[in-house]
Parts: sequence; C-alpha cells; structure tokens
Amino acid sequence: MAARRHLLREPESGAVFTFGKSKFAENIPSKFWFKNDKPVHISCGDEHTAIVTGNGKLYVFGSNNWGQLGLGSKNTVSKPTCVKALKPEKTKLAVCGRNHTLVYTEKGNIYAAGGNSEGQLGLGDTEERTTFHLISFFTNQHRIKQLAAGSYTSAAITEDGQLFMWGDNSEGQIGLANEASVCVPCQVVVGKPVSSVSCGYYHSALITGDGELYTFGEPENGKLGLLPEQLKNSRVPQPVPGIMEKVNKVACGGGHTVVLTETDVYTFGLGQYGQLGHGTFIFETSIPKSVERLRRHKICNIACGENHTAVIAENGLMFTFGDGRHGKLGLGEENFANQFEPTLCSNFLRFTVLLVACGGCHMLVFAAPRPKGSEEILLEDLYENRLTATISRMSVDSSVTSTLQRTLSARMRRREKERSPEQFIRMVQTLPPLGENFLKSSLHVTSNTSPPCFSATSLPKAKPVDLDHETGKLSLHCAAVF
Repeated sequence: MAARRHLLREPESGAVFTFGKSKFAENIPSKFWFKNDKPVHISCGDEHTAIVTGNGKLYVFGSNNWGQLGLGSKNTVSKPTCVKALKPEKTKLAVCGRNHTLVYTEKGNIYAAGGNSEGQLGLGDTEERTTFHLISFFTNQHRIKQLAAGSYTSAAITEDGQLFMWGDNSEGQIGLANEASVCVPCQVVVGKPVSSVSCGYYHSALITGDGELYTFGEPENGKLGLLPEQLKNSRVPQPVPGIMEKVNKVACGGGHTVVLTETDVYTFGLGQYGQLGHGTFIFETSIPKSVERLRRHKICNIACGENHTAVIAENGLMFTFGDGRHGKLGLGEENFANQFEPTLCSNFLRFTVLLVACGGCHMLVFAAPRPKGSEEILLEDLYENRLTATISRMSVDSSVTSTLQRTLSARMRRREKERSPEQFIRMVQTLPPLGENFLKSSLHVTSNTSPPCFSATSLPKAKPVDLDHETGKLSLHCAAVF
C-alpha cells in the first residue's frame, strides 16, 4: 500500500512519539500510529517497549538480548511488531522489566518472556524464554488489576487487593524478608488490601486501598523515604511517614521514588542527574519533598525511568527532568543536558499528552493534537502562571514568534505590552522551534497481519524499507513532526 500523504501528520486519535535509545528509527526522535486503533498502555524496559492497544493487540520492539520481546528469537526489532501468539486471547496489560516482559490477557492468563536469572518470569526455574509462557500459578480465581516489573522482579495485584511478587529479593525488593529469590509468585501481606505497586531497580513501593504508601528494598540513598530506625527492617514493606496526604500513584526509578497525591508531587532518593526535580543543590534526600515547580500545575500522571522522571498535567502538558542522555527527555534533538527542575516539553504545546512511559535509555509518549483554538487558553494560562516549570532553552525559530503572536490573545498581548514589552519578548525567545524540523520519521502501523509494504515520501534520504512478515502490514512515512 502506498504511503498516504494526507496521513503524514498525526491523526486526531494521536500518535506515539519515541525519544532516546528506543531502537526505533535508528534512535532518532520519531513517531508512529495505529490505523483504527490506539494505545491504552505503554511500558518501557531498559531498551525495549511494549504497547497494548484498545483492540487488545500487543506490539513490541527494541532490544531483545534475552528474548524479552517474546517473538521466538533474540533479534533486535526496530519496528512495532504484533505478538501473533497472543492475538487470540486479547491483551489487557503488559509491563516491561529491565530485560523481561509480563502480559495479562482477557482470558485471565499471565504470560512472561525474557531474562529469568532470578526467577522473575515466575515459571519455577531460572531459564530464559524467547516466547511468552503461561505462569501456571495464576488461575481464573486471580482476576488481575495491575502488573509491575523491575530490574529482576515482578508483581501482580488482584482485583480484591492481594499482592504477589517474585524474582530477585537480594535487597528485600519483593518484600519477602530473608528469601534470596523466588521463582514462583508469593503473596506479600501488609495487613490491608493493596491498590497499586511499582518496582524499581532494587526497591519497590506499594499503595494500600486507603492511600497509605509503603516501601521496601535497598535502603541506600534515601529512596525508601523511611526514618533511620525503620531501615533495619527494609526487607519488608513499611509505611512512609513523610507524606500525610492520601497517595494516588507511585513510581520507582533506578534510585529514586516519585509519589503523586491530590495536591502535590513528592520525590526522594538519589538525584544526581536532576531526577528529583529539586534543583542543583539537592542531589539526595531521604525525606519526601514536594517538587515546588509543579505545585501550580494539577498533575495527573507520573513515570520514572532509571534516572529520569516525566509527569503529565491535567491540561495535557508534560514536564520532564533528570538524565538527558540520548535525548530521552524529549526536549529537542540537540538538547541532551540534564535537567534539575521540571522542564516543559514545549514541542508538545499543540498536543494533549495522554500517556508516558520511561525506560533505562528512552521514553515513549502518546499524544493527540489539541482541538483548534485551545492553544490560546493553554498559553494564556501558562503565561499567567509565569511558566512555573522551566521551559527548555533551545535555538529560536522565527515560527515560534509568529505562532505565539497568533495564539496569545489580543487582550493578553496588550496587557503585557503595557506592563513590560521586553519581558514578553524574552519569554517568546526562550521557546523552542515548533516548525517542521524536530522529529525525523513516522511509522503508520495497521492492525492486520498481511505482508508489510513501505513507500518513501519525497523527503531527502528517504528510502523504501523491507521488514519481516512478523510485523503486520506497515506503511513508513519519513516526515517531520513538529
């Protein structure tokens, strides 16, 4: 099928954007979308990705050294590839650990693939798998609400609040006290139902049904947020005393923890790359600390990579901070700097960000174009709040000035001109280009399984690409995004 030129811009249903070492499109910031379908869950491992769509299909791509893509080989996959073996069951959930993947289907089955050195696949042994294998422990009695995966750990929460964990427990990160590791799921009891769990590299966190936060695992660098007297029992879940509000969400990174309440985002642990978001003077804290730069924004979602953090606001804005290597913060093709405070991803101003997932070396974002006219309200709100989170400083494009001048209301421009013309000009000049020069390619993924076909556009250096039949029918568009 020839590339459709009118689809070069993302559809109204949205597109998935990739940043960093995703293995997609030669690791250049790119985008793709699904025909007549869209993502409902995205998860990133160290360098691999899993996406579940609304139609129940599972797509995977990225590094595959341990068979973590579940496609029957260890070959790296650079394009989103549908896992055919799971199509009959329809996938509901999928999560990526550092080198393994867990999947839950509508039939009530949990499958695992990839690295298994610590029993993280839950199959009763430590042999890796290159295809998805059923975890026989779970039966139809265990209706699963959430899956989570860490460095060499796995977790599942049932709809009635039971928590099961398995894999590496060398630091107590699966909460089973003195066990070194377990190869089958074991229940972790905290005395009340569990509503959510997150697995970091060597620590974990859970939220109870009444909104209380518990952490466990490696105690160094303050990432558990516990008092000194609690650390001697760090191999079992303990309540975090520093957050008095009800906790809604938690995300664990390589050495830090991010917590979302109704009114605040708290971070604690290691912050040498800026992943805590507290500026350049706080590289480590064991006390949960509110991220000041986010207080004026109603945050609704959080995500952690190994050394970076992303948050989504209710108005669809996204902020990132932490390790900027490989461009995984999504701040521009030439901006690989560490960010020590939440930084507005201004290239997404014309999008509503819906989902974000962070991995060891990359980040994926699902975003849809904003309705026409909504940018004016958004930018006015941003400017009223004086852009309380930092805007990424990049080279200025003439289109930035014209875009903002068109978008900001006449009332606002008049008010700012009366107040301080120089201040308004300085604000405009700090915004990055919104022109057609940020991302380099996009992939349009269809949901059927006929042989793939690629067609190049007229852009320079765009060439037809052949792809394995496993990927399903695809059309590649080489096109700028922003």
